[in-house]
Amino acid sequence: MANPTVQRRRLGNALKRAREAAGKTQDEAAAIIDAAASKISRFELGQSGVRLTDLAHLLDFYGVTGEEAESMRDLARAGRQRGRWSTYRDALPGWFRQYVDLESDASEIRWYQSEVVPGILQTGPYIRAILDGGPSEEIDRQVQVRLQRQSALDESDSTELSFVLSESAIRRTVGNAATMREQLAFLAELSRRPGVTIQVLPFSARSYVSSVSFPFVMLRFDHDAASDVIYVEDYTDASYLDRPSDVRVYTRLWDELKAAALGPVESRHLITTVADQFREESGS
Repeated sequence: MANPTVQRRRLGNALKRAREAAGKTQDEAAAIIDAAASKISRFELGQSGVRLTDLAHLLDFYGVTGEEAESMRDLARAGRQRGRWSTYRDALPGWFRQYVDLESDASEIRWYQSEVVPGILQTGPYIRAILDGGPSEEIDRQVQVRLQRQSALDESDSTELSFVLSESAIRRTVGNAATMREQLAFLAELSRRPGVTIQVLPFSARSYVSSVSFPFVMLRFDHDAASDVIYVEDYTDASYLDRPSDVRVYTRLWDELKAAALGPVESRHLITTVADQFREESGS
């Protein structure tokens, strides 16, 4: 089943292009459906579903007909369905639910992480160590969600997955030495899978990008640059950036991070070396 969140974003992009091509403003479009301009903005950002009656009025106002109109109606129907992650709503903060929907349908994921291993790559013990201190049932639910998200790794023939990790992420002890040894061994194994690329940005990188301290994720759908989304997260909230100017800035930053990082083979060697150091520390 197509992801409702992704379908809403696609419809939003299509509606925005149609409105601009028709030379109409959001205020003018809002008047057609007797709503505030903010509602048109939410439609175009993919933040809410569009009723077929509202869509019909907008398409007529924009002069959209034929196959293009029918395609938008199909997107509107799909966008009003429940997402595949709806059963995990209690385990996901509201600002993160949209991300997991987008992640599960992305055709390409580019992820930079500065301090810890990316959530989608974490082992169960590593997850539990990060979440240590919370209610046990809540932790169990969080572990279940994160491990479920790893299904993308098993479908890497259809999803391109690229990661750049700061050397801090593989050296910082989360849990204990045994936890880190298992986590790094898992990363090394993943790096050998087709469609998965893991690179490490070493402390010795001679580039200003080596000081980038914030993580971000770039999501692409069917390799359509117009639908690219940049996800930037802080402690209690997240931003979803899709303006072309933002996408260009983060694409350039991503290219610079990859260029400054070790190659995939060198990165695997470093990950394995650090895993061996943790093995010696844990005495196993």
